[in-house]
Amino acid sequence: MVRKIETSRVAVVTGGTRGIGASISALLHKFGYKVAATYMGNDKAAEAFREKTGIDAVYKFNVADYDACAEYIARIEKDLGPVDILVNNAGITRDAFLHKMTPQQWQEVIHTNLDSVFNLSRLVVEGMRQREFGRIISISSINGLSGQVGQTNYAAAKAGIVGFSKSLALEVASKGVTVNVIAPGYIDTDMVRAVDATILEKIVAKIPVKKLGSADSIARLVAFLADDDNVFITGATFNINGGQYMA
Repeated sequence: MVRKIETSRVAVVTGGTRGIGASISALLHKFGYKVAATYMGNDKAAEAFREKTGIDAVYKFNVADYDACAEYIARIEKDLGPVDILVNNAGITRDAFLHKMTPQQWQEVIHTNLDSVFNLSRLVVEGMRQREFGRIISISSINGLSGQVGQTNYAAAKAGIVGFSKSLALEVASKGVTVNVIAPGYIDTDMVRAVDATILEKIVAKIPVKKLGSADSIARLVAFLADDDNVFITGATFNINGGQYMA
C-alpha cells in the first residue's frame, strides 16, 4: 500500500469523476495530492463526486480540444499550482464493425481517447522537464493489446497510447519524468455493468479469475507509479485483467 504522504504535488485526472477515474482521483486525494478531476458531460455525476470525495477542483472541458485543454491547464495551475502528475484516463466507445463504422465514430474515439493524451501531455511536459519531476500515467485497455471485434477505433486509440508513451518515456527519462501505461481488463464500473447480462456473463466466463476487476486496483497502481520514489519505472505497460490477456 502506498503510504500517506505530505505533499504539495498537483495531479490532474482526466475523466476523473466517474468509474476508474473517480477511484483514481479519490485515492490520490486520500494520499495527500491536490487533485484536479476533469469531466466532459455528466454534471450530476460530477456534483455527486464532489460531494462524496471532498474534491472541489472539478473542471468541465473537452479533452479532445487542444485550445480548451490549454485554457483549463492554465486555470488549474493558477488554482492549484504546477501539474506534477497527469493521469490520462478519459475515454469513450463508439463500437461498430469496420464495414459499418462511420468517419464520425472513428474520429470521435480517436480524438477523445488518443488526441487527448497528446493534448494534455504536451501542455504539462515542458514544465515537468524544467522542474525535473513528473509522472504521466495513461490508461489504455486490454483491447488495445489483444484487439476486439467491433472496436477497431477504440483498439487503435488504446494501442496508440502504448507507442506514444514508450516514445515519450525515452524523450524525458533524463529529466526526472516517468511515463507509464496501465491496460485494464474488464473492470466493475457503470459502463461495464450496462452491458446486457447475458453478454456480461460470457465476458466474465473468459476471465481466469472469474470476476470483474475493481476500479480501486487500478487506482492503487496509479498511486504507486505517481510516488516520488518511483524513479526507475518508465516506458512500461501494466496489464490488470485477471489473467485474460498475458504479455
